[in-house]
Amino acid sequence: MAKIFRDFDWLIFLPIIILAGFSLSLLATPPEGFFNSQLIFFIIGVGLFFVVSQIDWQIYKSLAIILYFIALILLIITFFGPQVRGATRWIEIFGVRWQPSELVKPLIIISLASFFSNRSPKELKNLFLGLLLVLPMGLLTFRQPDLGNTVIIIGIWLGVVYGAGLPFFYGLAIMLTFILILPLGWFFLKNYQKLRLVTFLNPFFDPAGAGYNSIQSMIAVGSGQLFGRGLGQGSQSHLLFLPEYHTDFIFASLIEELGFIGGIIVIAAYAVLLYRILQITRETKDLFAVFLLLGIFSQLLLHIFVNIGMNLGFLPITGITLPLLSYGGSSILSTMILLGIVSNISKSRTMHRAIDILPPANV
Repeated sequence: MAKIFRDFDWLIFLPIIILAGFSLSLLATPPEGFFNSQLIFFIIGVGLFFVVSQIDWQIYKSLAIILYFIALILLIITFFGPQVRGATRWIEIFGVRWQPSELVKPLIIISLASFFSNRSPKELKNLFLGLLLVLPMGLLTFRQPDLGNTVIIIGIWLGVVYGAGLPFFYGLAIMLTFILILPLGWFFLKNYQKLRLVTFLNPFFDPAGAGYNSIQSMIAVGSGQLFGRGLGQGSQSHLLFLPEYHTDFIFASLIEELGFIGGIIVIAAYAVLLYRILQITRETKDLFAVFLLLGIFSQLLLHIFVNIGMNLGFLPITGITLPLLSYGGSSILSTMILLGIVSNISKSRTMHRAIDILPPANV
């Protein structure tokens, strides 16, 4: 036990505890019984966090190719899983439903980190080879269909190459290319995805259909005011006016019940977590570790930004969870694995720094 907590990074673990506490508090009152399952997910997740935090992060580089193909296989077998609301995003193992697109994100980050640790992303050839590496993952996820996680996967690639020092003109070219081809993406979207984009611009275009979720979410956020209605007192969530209040729209449910103050505390916990990851990145010298941290930072930031943005009506609605707050085992376990890797890098960084300042041994 003493070994586990030696050089332990509490700035990584304390936000986890705070966010888990908020999640369990919000899920303790609904009648559906999400609390027990979420508690089990967190217990398993914390166990995974401590196990992964003890595994030397350098081992992942030697396993990168294997992990890459495991990620592909997980996404392929998804198409043989159960279909829910026209989507095939899940697989069932021993009666428990898992979402592979959540579980493969750590594998994608490891693959990208391994690739760019040997090839500079500042070279145009390597930049696009790295994109080709994640493209099959993105296409398989898009075909499920899961537009939200497709955006996250591409965002991880972009975050890694940008954080690694992407030349300005390359970045500008990528942005312009994206803007130019964006209208073509319309023809590849499902009808419900097109409706979501239309109703994002005007939710009242279809207030009883595609715009319903966005309208109810904004009502929930507005009704929370400063201190909220109190736990279990949110009319939007507990009277089921707000769909998916325990997953995609849990932030709106949080604001309704705990108000602006509750929302600020949650955002502050995320800010501490993200800042700590960036701080460790700046102090890490190994390129593979740096790219791992950049990928993890990018994924968490995108999840937080997109989920909160859609809850507030600033972004189109996508099926993206809020890390460590939304209900769901796949998301919790994936996030805990990633933060366990961060903890291990932080610990090894501290150990290496201690070794550097030790006086030489007497011969």
